[in-house]
Amino acid sequence: MIIRLDVASHIPPYEQLRAQLAVMITAELLEPATRLPTVRAMATVLAVSPGTVARAYRELAIDQLVTGQGRHGTVVADEPPGSEPMIERATRLAAAASTFALAVRQLGIRKNTAIDAAQRALDDIEHRET
Repeated sequence: MIIRLDVASHIPPYEQLRAQLAVMITAELLEPATRLPTVRAMATVLAVSPGTVARAYRELAIDQLVTGQGRHGTVVADEPPGSEPMIERATRLAAAASTFALAVRQLGIRKNTAIDAAQRALDDIEHRET
C-alpha cells in the first residue's frame, strides 16, 4: 500500500489519507476484509499524529467503507455501499468485456487463448505499476 501525503497541500493530512484509502477500496485494490494497519503503525509510517490517522479511519467508517473490529483493528467493509461510481465502473467493465469478447470472436480466437492473452496483458500492466 503506497500512500503519499503532501505537507504543503491546503488539504488536511487526514483528508488526503481518507481520500487515498477510499480510492483503493472502491477500486478494489484493498479487498473486503483486508485489515488496515493500526492507527499507531500508520501514523509512524506516514510521520503524522495518531489522531490524524484515527480521524481518517473514522471518516471511512462513516462512509461505510471500513468497519472497526475493536481489538481486531479496522477492516475494509465486506460490502461497501453501492455508490454511483462503483455501479458506473461495473457497467464500464461489462462493456469492455463485451467489446473484448466480440473482437476475440471476430478474430476466430479460442476462448482459452483469449483468456490467457487477457491475463498476460493484465499481468504486464500490474508489473509496470509496481
